Amino acid sequence: MGVTTKRLSLTDYLNYSDETDTCYELVNGELIPMGLGTGRHGELGKRLVQMFDQESDRTGHQWTALQSVVGVQSPRGEKWETVRIPDVLVLPKEQWRTLQNQEAVIRLGDSPPVLVVEVVSPSSQSIDYRAKRSEYSVLDIPEYWVIDPLEEKVTVFTLSEGWYDEAVFTGEARIISPTYPDFPLTVTQLLQGEI
Repeated sequence: MGVTTKRLSLTDYLNYSDETDTCYELVNGELIPMGLGTGRHGELGKRLVQMFDQESDRTGHQWTALQSVVGVQSPRGEKWETVRIPDVLVLPKEQWRTLQNQEAVIRLGDSPPVLVVEVVSPSSQSIDYRAKRSEYSVLDIPEYWVIDPLEEKVTVFTLSEGWYDEAVFTGEARIISPTYPDFPLTVTQLLQGEI
């Protein structure tokens, strides 16, 4: 016997609670539980937040990096809403202050994040490389990173005329970011926690 699942609107999603600590993305109106990442997954996110904040401070940008706390509404689907929750995102501090007084979702029409990052896990590989790449480009997010500990590489997607150009970095190659041009780490240093 199948279970009928009611599709949720954005309002339903923002008010949803199942009395657990499970975090959900909303994809075409359906709740999709976000799997627990490994400790390494969380550590990569934490390290990136620290590095991005240091680089923002050093360069004088009024940006803040956040780990898995802000959703991004996607234009995916014509009838049902989609909200993604990136592993890490960077946005202007003023925008973050505004979100502190409402549901932390960047809605369609709002200024996009400066940069988003997804850390690949076995269950998210195709979603991170394909679906989210497409959705984030339509949202005009200038830079999107996919950190792939499984393949030991970092892919930096840079928005150009509505499409993402990609640069793949591996091993001892320093990660080149248009947003953070002096980002100091190689792929090996980032993945192995060498700062």
